Amino acid sequence: MVEPQLHRVTLPNGLRVVLAPNAPGGPPVVGLSVHYDVGFRSEPEGRTGFAHLFEHLMFQGSESLEKLAHFRHVQGSGGIFNGSTHQDYTDYFQVLPSNALERGLFLEADRMRAPKLTEENLRNQVDVVKEEIRLNVLNRPYGGFPWILLPPVLYSTFANAHNGYGDFTDLERATVDDCAAFFDTFYAPGNAVLTLTGDFDVDQATELVHKHFGDVPGRSVTERPSFGEPFPAQQLHDHHPDPHAPLPAVALGYRLPDPVHELDGYLANVVLASVLSDGDSSRLQQRMVHRDSLVVDIQAGCGLMGAPLDARDPDTFTVTAIHTPEAGSERVIGAVDEELDRLASEGPDADELARVTARWSAGLHREHDRLVSRTLDLGSAELIHGRAELISELPGRVDGITTQDVAAAAKALRPDARAVLELEPASETNTAGGTA
Repeated sequence: MVEPQLHRVTLPNGLRVVLAPNAPGGPPVVGLSVHYDVGFRSEPEGRTGFAHLFEHLMFQGSESLEKLAHFRHVQGSGGIFNGSTHQDYTDYFQVLPSNALERGLFLEADRMRAPKLTEENLRNQVDVVKEEIRLNVLNRPYGGFPWILLPPVLYSTFANAHNGYGDFTDLERATVDDCAAFFDTFYAPGNAVLTLTGDFDVDQATELVHKHFGDVPGRSVTERPSFGEPFPAQQLHDHHPDPHAPLPAVALGYRLPDPVHELDGYLANVVLASVLSDGDSSRLQQRMVHRDSLVVDIQAGCGLMGAPLDARDPDTFTVTAIHTPEAGSERVIGAVDEELDRLASEGPDADELARVTARWSAGLHREHDRLVSRTLDLGSAELIHGRAELISELPGRVDGITTQDVAAAAKALRPDARAVLELEPASETNTAGGTA
């Protein structure tokens, strides 16, 4: 994949724009995303789930468009669209035929200007979000494991520890005034990044951006607070019953280096995670699945939302295992600790490291061949790191990670500074309740 040349524009209202056109001759498709600098961690206490709820409200009509009009205009153009809420940002994206670029820009600008915040829309979307939580968390085995259940064990502040999906009581208490205040605070143009990728002319696209976003009123943007907190000074432990889980599970959570200011240290942990669990030849897969038969699933990774470099500091290294009752959590944790100790003292060998870094880089290139992924990653890198160029630099930086870097990362994942969450399955939960 040939990396596109990046162009930047900042509008008078503060909107930052990143343009990444394809080389001539590519497919006639454009990607468009808007990243707002607000996520789960920015929610006020008593309003858990509010960032995600507001994402839903942004699809319920806007200043010039009735409810469902956004859907019809995108799908009627042959395009796709969606949005998602993360720890530190909320994104909205569209992929459209290139001749529909102006339509996509109008749609995003119109709801940035004024989404339709009504009592009817709010109550409807509260019900939709509650049903989503029932489906994805409450009535699904391992539904909140580990991204909802592990943070309150590892972290101590509300911003980092609370349930970003939301408590039903908090969701039901939300008012239209709360929504208006949230919009005014976080959805200002100066708190957003607009990203365009694909088949377009830079000068024409820039003119269209000014045409549609230039008159969105600028508002003051409150400086984002730091959500940093001290590292744990001991091992933290908790249990969680899951009446739907067929087998017990355990999650280990560790603090990571700051992904913005300690990027190379963070990337060493990304490589470490791949050495531990990426593929059948990985350390934990070989030992715990194939050799000792302790687990039916084992995963290690950076980032609570399933992908590295998706958040600012603090971020989380997780190891999760679904194991047999006979194995027990102590044996599982002990095996993980032994493999981390081995890597801390020896590091991966040269062939192992080369294989892992090559696979990671190839996966990143493959992912960025998809226009939607490239668009979203450029936007989030610009928002979080201030440098959309980072996504094209990552393969080279990962290739530079050494055996000693991985060993140092493994050594930093200490048992006396981590969280351990044990999930109790249906049979144990039922027995404890006397209803087995």
